Amino acid sequence: MRFVSPLLKRLVYPCLASAGYLRGRASVGDLCVLTYHGVVPSGYEVTDPDQDGGLVSVENFRRQLRLLKSRYHVVTPTEVLDWVRDSRALAKQSVLLTCDDGLLNTLTDMLPVLKEENLSCLFFVLGDLTGRFAQMLWYEDLYLALLAAPAGTFTVSLEALAVTLELRDRKQRRQVWGRLVKKLSQVDQTERYAFIDAARAEFGLSSEDETKSGEAAHRRFSLLTPSQLRQFIDEGMSIGSHTLSHPMLSQQSSELAWKEISESRIALQKVLGVPVWALAYPFGDAESVSTRDWQLAQQAGFECAFMNVGGGFGAPLPKFALPRVHVTADMRLAEFEAHVSGFQQALRARFLREATA
Repeated sequence: MRFVSPLLKRLVYPCLASAGYLRGRASVGDLCVLTYHGVVPSGYEVTDPDQDGGLVSVENFRRQLRLLKSRYHVVTPTEVLDWVRDSRALAKQSVLLTCDDGLLNTLTDMLPVLKEENLSCLFFVLGDLTGRFAQMLWYEDLYLALLAAPAGTFTVSLEALAVTLELRDRKQRRQVWGRLVKKLSQVDQTERYAFIDAARAEFGLSSEDETKSGEAAHRRFSLLTPSQLRQFIDEGMSIGSHTLSHPMLSQQSSELAWKEISESRIALQKVLGVPVWALAYPFGDAESVSTRDWQLAQQAGFECAFMNVGGGFGAPLPKFALPRVHVTADMRLAEFEAHVSGFQQALRARFLREATA
């Protein structure tokens, strides 16, 4: 699949899109859910495709929305709530827009485009809206620290954690980061930030990395405040939960996972004064979310919950594991529609079946 991917993106997908095949294929399903993670803020220079790969350009975001409006039916979050709760029928070829994490650029750079196109979106944000934890995603803070550290071997020790880190090139550091995300997800957010502080000290770094300075970087990395979230509500957008602090739930004890899921809903409803009926699982793939977490979401009072994989028309739609198409920075328009139509997911599933046969 890796070897044919460029051919698919540059030739096959554009041909299928222009012939109308992809739109026709979309008729096999009721709903496609898309998930964004923000847009590249004006003035921000992307230097790390791994870290910024979930942010689309404003221009591509606008093109994608206009394609959806011209070929599909973009529904509101309220319409999807009625479909989930009361089994009300959705319009044919319905698409729901969602966005995870609650980065500041979703307000400054993304919301204006949604307003121009007269579309609404379901924004999933963290339930911890105060203090240091609300300033930046912990795993991005960790990644920046690992990138800024000098090469070498370091030992970071806390009461609950003792880790030896060998840091070499960027690719290897990202692998170290992935392992640390799993390990730090096993503890609560206070211990996570204590570890990051200890790591910065061990690396000889200041408490704040220079890559986060400046207005553009502020919009890239900072999280929305309660007053900014209320602006979304005033503009007709909807707010859902992305847990308290964005851990990998599958790595947590049942007690910690329950706290992350249930208390996030309570906190958001208290601060924002609106019902919070939907949850998006952090990271949202099969490795990060277990069936236990689906059950916890239901027990916590959510009406539905979303994964971050497996989306596109024709996919099964379990209420507490709703699939989504993860829109990335490198998606061309035809590839985007291949994902929406369900064609790409069906092709991937067939390839995996053949590979394991």
